Amino acid sequence: MNSLLLLLFVFFTLSHANSITNLQVESPQPLKSFSINETQNGVRSCSYTVKFKTSCSSTVYTRDQISLAFGDAYGNQVYAPRLDDPASRTFERCSTDTFEIAGPCTYQVCNLYLYRSGYDGWKPESVTVYGYYTSSVTFYYNTFIPNGIWYGFNRCNGASASAM
Repeated sequence: MNSLLLLLFVFFTLSHANSITNLQVESPQPLKSFSINETQNGVRSCSYTVKFKTSCSSTVYTRDQISLAFGDAYGNQVYAPRLDDPASRTFERCSTDTFEIAGPCTYQVCNLYLYRSGYDGWKPESVTVYGYYTSSVTFYYNTFIPNGIWYGFNRCNGASASAM
């Protein structure tokens, strides 16, 4: 009886540990096609706080152009071009940069993509989006953003596959 209980305990422990491991291996992916949704005229505007944590293994600083796009499963999209500003020391190694971004109101944010254009390189550790009407959500990158492509996460189920 004791060996059966021990076997069940080990089985449940390993199966739970495996599911935790699967959650942590999510990695960003390139976005094959992206178009800015400019048909959102007349929609209510909301304010978002976006916090970027740059990895300590990133380049010392970057002069690259950094853009951001995030949205929900219903096609509501917030686009922020050119967040970079080398004069203000944004996106330096081991730094945290916070931006206030206005855009269309969204439901729960479930996709986020970054775009980098330049030669320096940049490695964000994480990006967190805070919205008034949504729960905060963090996307963990911890990898260098490739040059010239949208790169990130789509955690939306079904509806957003064509949203970005």
